[in-house]
Parts: sequence; C-alpha cells; structure tokens
Amino acid sequence: MKTLLDELTWRGLVEDLTPGLAERLTEGPITGYVGFDPTAPSLQIGNLVPLMLLAHLQRAGGKPLVVLGGGTGLIGDPSGKRAERPLLDASTIAEHVARQREQFARFLEFGPGPSDAELVDNAQWLTPLRLVDFLRGVGKHFPLSYMLQKESVKSRLEEGISYTEFSYMLLQAYDFLELYRSHRCELQLGGSDQWGNITAGRELVRRVEGVEVHGLCAPLLTTATGGKFGKSEEGGVWLDAEMTSPYKFHQFWMNVDDRDVASQLGIFVFRSQDEIASLMSEHAGDASRRIPHRALANEMTARVHGSDTADRVARASKILFGELEPREADAATWRLLAAELPTAVVDLSTPRSAVDLALLAGICKSKGEAKRLIAQRGLYLNAEAVTEDVSVGTDRLMDGGFLWLRRGKKTDAILVTSES
Repeated sequence: MKTLLDELTWRGLVEDLTPGLAERLTEGPITGYVGFDPTAPSLQIGNLVPLMLLAHLQRAGGKPLVVLGGGTGLIGDPSGKRAERPLLDASTIAEHVARQREQFARFLEFGPGPSDAELVDNAQWLTPLRLVDFLRGVGKHFPLSYMLQKESVKSRLEEGISYTEFSYMLLQAYDFLELYRSHRCELQLGGSDQWGNITAGRELVRRVEGVEVHGLCAPLLTTATGGKFGKSEEGGVWLDAEMTSPYKFHQFWMNVDDRDVASQLGIFVFRSQDEIASLMSEHAGDASRRIPHRALANEMTARVHGSDTADRVARASKILFGELEPREADAATWRLLAAELPTAVVDLSTPRSAVDLALLAGICKSKGEAKRLIAQRGLYLNAEAVTEDVSVGTDRLMDGGFLWLRRGKKTDAILVTSES
C-alpha cells in the first residue's frame, strides 16, 4: 500500500492527510470508508471524487467501505451549505438508498473477499441509539469550543444553524467509531469540505478506543474558469440515466475546458501518467480532434452507463462533430439524437421543399428567413449544404426514417417520419 499516496498525489487527489498515514500504509492493507448521504435519488458527478479515492484504495489492496447515510441523511450535513436544507422523511431516504446502491458497483468490486468493497447503511447503528446514552458516550468528548472551530459550523454561525445540523459532526464521528469497532476501519476519505468531520471522528476513536486512525481529503474541484465542477448549463450532472441522459453525460465530458482535461483524466480514469501525457501530446498537435476529451467522455460513459450505450453515444457525438458520415449511423443512433435534439414529425409521402422542412424543424421562423439562409449556404441537410430550395423525398432519409437539419454550426433539429 506504500504506493497509494504517490498514486493519489500525482493524480491531484490529496489536499490534506493526518500525521502518520504514510507510515501506516507501509505496514500493509488498510480498510477505508467514504460516507454518502442519500439526499437525492442519484449520485452526481461531484460525488465521484471521493468514490475514486475508494477505487484507488481497492486497486492498492485495501478494503473500501461505502457508508450510505440512511441515518445521517435524516439530519443533513451543514458542510459547504449556506442555509439549512429541508429535512427528508425516512421513506424518501430509504428510496434514495435503494437507488444509489447499484451506482457504486460501477466503480468498485463488491464481494466477500478481504479487499472486496462492502456497503453498509449507518441507519443500522444510528437509529437504535438512545439520546441519553449518546450524549454520555459521545457528546462528552466534544467541547463546545472544539466544535465551534470547525469550518462547517463557523461558516454558518451568522446565518444561523439548528442544533439538528450542529449535531451532525457527532453522528459522523460516531460512524468512524462504529466502523473501527465492527470492521477495524482505520481511514476515512472525503472531500476537503469534510475535513472537520473527518478529524472529529479521528479524535473520538482516539479518546474512546485509545488508537490512532487516519484521514485523507481530496481538494474540491473547480474549473479553469473558476466555476464549481460538476455543473452544466442545465444544473447538476447525475449518474442516473433518467435524470441526466447518457448523451448529455457524455457531452459534459466532451465539453471540458482544454485547461482542465489533463487533470480530470488523472482524477477520473485509470490511465497512467504516460498515457495521459501521450493524449495531451496528440491534442497539442491537433486540438480540433479533441482526443483527450473523447477518451475521458467515452471511458466515463462506459463505466456509468455500459459500453454499448457509450458506443452509441460516441457515434452520435461524432455525427454532430462531423467525424462520422450520417449514412454510417444506424437507426438506434438516430433515435438517440432525436431524444436529445428538437424533433418534429414529417410526412414525406409527397416530397417537401427544403424551405418547408426548415420551418417544420423550427430552425427558421419564415419562408423568407429560410430562403436567405439557403442563399448564404447556412442550411444543411444530413451534413450537406443546401444550395437551393430542393425537393426532399424519402430517398434522403437516414436509417430508421430520420432527417438531420442544421443551421450554421450549432443549431440542430431532427425530422422523423410517422412510420419510425
């Protein structure tokens, strides 16, 4: 395990760690955990940073524990939040837990072996707790002055923080104690916003059990433009296909800023330093091919949504980027694009003019506008420039009965026959 820190460091996944962790890793395998509060029915890509910490721990021979916050999720973590979040009821939390379970298996190997991942729900030990016993056994180890120094609390004092959220730190600390007792877990991992909770848990284990456990946190990711990582123009990017389509998921990674792509390859895929350097060298030679972006997008989509879906999404992306002839795409690829782009139904039992199709597709508002667009060679049908108001029949349909119209470089629409 001695190479784990080196691996995490070059990948940009280490911001802080507790004293003695490096020495402990030289002694052999370690069990580590990350907590995930199920406040939504799906993980977001922002959750992938701590999940990748667990994945690298497992690859180095350690045992990863995924702790779903069926208990702490009922309280709400104040870390990084400006205001109190609404409390979720127990049935909603339970539903979220059930939906998130399968998402972890796309990044970790679960099973009964010594380095296989294990999923536990902290509701198992938190919900049976008696308040008086908890205050005597846990609360007495946390001076108020100690808790007020933590950033997750300090940053909320002016706006106000309820005792419910104030107590979250104690519950997460108790998680570490329980996991040490039940699994001999010696390491908690997380984002830097969790550092206060991590060190609180470490302190509780030291006071109660008399042993030193450890913590490591990754930096909170921001983009080259200073924005928060994991947000698209439409909001959060989810792992659930019903909340963020595989196509939009793929496009998020394709649209990563050139200045961020090397670091995100290091963080989110298992490629070596040399492989990433090679991808970036190719990018320097021809940035228009977006080779590292495509590697990042394809690998992340395959891991989250499966290789077949990733292949279809990659083909659809290549069509829009002009890297694949429209005639080479199958009906499934066109159906995927039709689900993502503005779409209208067209009847081609009688041929239609290109002007009519531009209006039907919604990329022009009037016949005059469509005719001017054609004169300027700005209207494309199936990637071919329309030079005159041609008549379009069924012979122009793509596989499955689709037509692709584009205005300029970025305004796209799909027309589909009623039979498709």
